[in-house]
Amino acid sequence: MSEEDRVVDVAVVGGGINGVGIARDAAGRGLSVLLAEKGDLAEGTSSRSGKLVHGGLRYLEYYEFRLVREALKEREVLLRAAPHIIWPMRFVLPHSPEQRPAWLIRLGLFFYDHLGGRQRLPGCRRLDLRTAPEGRAIREEYKLAFEYSDCWVDDARLVVLNAMDAKERGADIRTRTEVIAARRENMHWVVTLRDAESGGRDTVRARVLVNAAGPWVEGVLGRVSGINASRRVRLVKGSHLVVAKFWDGPQAYFLQNSDNRVIFVNPYQDDLCLIGTTDIPYDGLAEDVSVDEGEVAYLLATVNRYMRVRLTPEDVLHRFSGVRPLYDDNAANPSAVTRDYVFDIDGGGDVPPLLSVFGGKITTYRKLAEHALERLRPFLPESGPAWTAGACLPGGDIPDADFDAFLRDFQSAYGWLPADLARHYARLYGTRADAVLAGAGALEGLGVHFGHHLYEREVAYLRKFEWARSAEDILDRRTKHGLHIGEAARAALDDALKAESMA
Repeated sequence: MSEEDRVVDVAVVGGGINGVGIARDAAGRGLSVLLAEKGDLAEGTSSRSGKLVHGGLRYLEYYEFRLVREALKEREVLLRAAPHIIWPMRFVLPHSPEQRPAWLIRLGLFFYDHLGGRQRLPGCRRLDLRTAPEGRAIREEYKLAFEYSDCWVDDARLVVLNAMDAKERGADIRTRTEVIAARRENMHWVVTLRDAESGGRDTVRARVLVNAAGPWVEGVLGRVSGINASRRVRLVKGSHLVVAKFWDGPQAYFLQNSDNRVIFVNPYQDDLCLIGTTDIPYDGLAEDVSVDEGEVAYLLATVNRYMRVRLTPEDVLHRFSGVRPLYDDNAANPSAVTRDYVFDIDGGGDVPPLLSVFGGKITTYRKLAEHALERLRPFLPESGPAWTAGACLPGGDIPDADFDAFLRDFQSAYGWLPADLARHYARLYGTRADAVLAGAGALEGLGVHFGHHLYEREVAYLRKFEWARSAEDILDRRTKHGLHIGEAARAALDDALKAESMA
């Protein structure tokens, strides 16, 4: 059968968290799936988040009770599904009387603890910052704080693991493959694909087309399929800074600014700290987004208001910015724009359907995918039942989701690995770490050392199983080695990858 004759049930445009989540769910229901991503997986918004699986405490102020409840429930689901890349984190919220009154914060935290059926995470508590160890980093004028639970996530790895699971269930995942056209013909979508590296083109027919292009969702609608949707996406820029960690302990901080916005100050990569985020309307090209100096000043000023440390722009080691493709609900304040998701379906009956995704957040991606498949069931009646709520992601099948016990066993089994390197493999790959290390009985068996924790063996695994092709794919998305190695090592890796691709 020629490529032009190939028919799939679902073609998905976009390799961010929503696209791969939908592809995974559909493949697990017995549907044939093709996903096309014009760049690398998670290259856009999904690798530029605040790295949190959370209910969204501040969304309660905007009466987003349905969204917060769903997100809190999903927090528990995802914590069980991928305990190697998702783990609990405690957040300390110093009380500033100039912003929200203490009673309002207590009320919000009460709802936060009880709205989503919390099971694995400890509840909130009140802290006396004058005596609690969490208060040592905070300026002495702040006496009271509240502490609550949420979860950390390696966002880009969450995307990759969903893509891996989708592939293992039969999905065709194509990175660096752009959808350049889609048209309806004889009860199918005829989708034209272009390989971004070779320039080659092919065509596939699909019963259903899913537009999960994130910030580019309207562009796909207009330029590719020629459809004008009734929904609109609103682009909001969020920027983050990375500095050296400046406090002791595993806790994060949740700080209120004088404009009533809040920012997170989170432990990152052991000895670093992630500060963010901003909320700024954005009307440029999503691929051109960058951190401006005003955002740097804003974030540092918030930290300096509460913390004993005095950060300056010279302390910033790394910065990144992303564009959130939020559903446009006409809110005047960018921080008040809903983080909920909506679907727009064009077609039906004798017209092949197009489902477009507007909005969403990492925490609710699995439920978004489940809801998307429910909306598509009339067009795919043979689709199987929902299944992802109880399924682990690759590497996440850790007994009782107890990562600490798993790590102890892993370090014992690979006693020749330095403790920090063993922890790196266990954290990123979970039970799949055995596949990364297969056949290596000593450090020499890991091959060329590119710097920090990166060895040739890991590079080979990422290329073979995780669609990694460039140094950026490996250093900045599949891993965070790029935060710890210099430009010379990055260039050496890039040269090695190019040499291997040409061999």
